[in-house]
Amino acid sequence: MEPSRPVTRLAEQARRRAPACGGTRVIAIDGRSGSGKTSLALDLADQTGAPILHLERLYPGWHGLARTPASVRALLADLAIGETGRARQWDWAVDRPGRWLTVRPTPELIIEGVGSGARALRPFLSYLVWLEADEPQRRARALARDGDTYAPWWDVWAAQEEEYLASDVTPAAADLIVSTGS
Repeated sequence: MEPSRPVTRLAEQARRRAPACGGTRVIAIDGRSGSGKTSLALDLADQTGAPILHLERLYPGWHGLARTPASVRALLADLAIGETGRARQWDWAVDRPGRWLTVRPTPELIIEGVGSGARALRPFLSYLVWLEADEPQRRARALARDGDTYAPWWDVWAAQEEEYLASDVTPAAADLIVSTGS
């Protein structure tokens, strides 16, 4: 998705939806690793002024994808009642829980990351975008971004993505599917 006109259309489509998380309209951008979620979220945030919750800050390590929706759901449940949401960040440098992340209620919030469209989170989502790209392209993007840190974990993370997709069938629930392949 190019950052100009299609992002403007996406913002307009999402804004037509009622807030589903209290007074907050939550736009989730999901897709497998390397599909372009962060880039789209940054473009959308530039367009809307909405803050972004990057799930990579919350995954509890390389084996933690399945555990992430519960902590995000708790954060969104707090936002839904007008409270500040909290979740424990993961300190990747020391591979253990880190500081608390707080998210205040806002008119709009973008959530991006694998699992942002999980079944457990959908009651709080106003709009769900699924990004697709083929595996070689996604892998090249992810390794170009995170290099040696991610390379030994690619297969571990990809297996978790497979489990997530099999159980949550997120692309079928998406309001919009975008191919980010060339």
